[in-house]
Amino acid sequence: MSSLRLLPLLHSLLLLQVHLSDQLEDNKIPPSLCTGHPGIPGSAGAHGGPGQPGRDGRDGRDAAAGEKGLIGDTGDPGETGVRGLTGDRGDNGEKGERGQAGECAVAPKSAFSVKLSEGHALPLTVGDVVRFDQVVINEQSDYNTETGRFTCKVPGVYYFAVHATVYRASLQFDLMKNAHTVASYFQYYGNWPKPASLSGGSLLHLIPGDQVWVQMALSEYNGFYSSTKTDSTFNGFLVYSDWKNSAVFA
Repeated sequence: MSSLRLLPLLHSLLLLQVHLSDQLEDNKIPPSLCTGHPGIPGSAGAHGGPGQPGRDGRDGRDAAAGEKGLIGDTGDPGETGVRGLTGDRGDNGEKGERGQAGECAVAPKSAFSVKLSEGHALPLTVGDVVRFDQVVINEQSDYNTETGRFTCKVPGVYYFAVHATVYRASLQFDLMKNAHTVASYFQYYGNWPKPASLSGGSLLHLIPGDQVWVQMALSEYNGFYSSTKTDSTFNGFLVYSDWKNSAVFA
């Protein structure tokens, strides 16, 4: 087919296209007449997965050391801590060397026993000391046969006892401590043909220097008697001492 015959056909197709295009434009609805309600927002999307770790940064360069700072003030002492638990018991140490022997403590002593010797001259005046001149025991020499007096050296409690044989006369005597009468004793004769006995005793608390003795109470009551078969005695001894915490007593 020649090009001259195709021209009328192309012209017809072009006109048809223009006509159809105008119809499409006429069928369009203006935007102002088609406004609708906004749509409902969509639901949130799912979280995305963790990203890949980033790469390590480069090492920093070594910087020059800074100047040394000043020493700070001393802080306040802290509170005392709680006491710790008791530790386990340690092992026994080695046995030490034996020490030197010490002095043995000796208890204080004081005791005497004396009596009238046969034919001894007795005091006849009230207030005279009865001098028991024959010593049975007097190891500490606390009793003096010359004066008839006991003198205390060790403080404490003592017991003194007097036993008198009375014959052909009444007897009254006192047990004396220093210048005071401790006890008095009396025996009436009554024409009894044989010797009689008069005894007494007393506990006394003494300090060093105190003296104890037997003293006549009445001049006419002087019936102390002694013989080979009977005695008149004066005895005393320490019951317990007042000395405490002393290592050795002489």
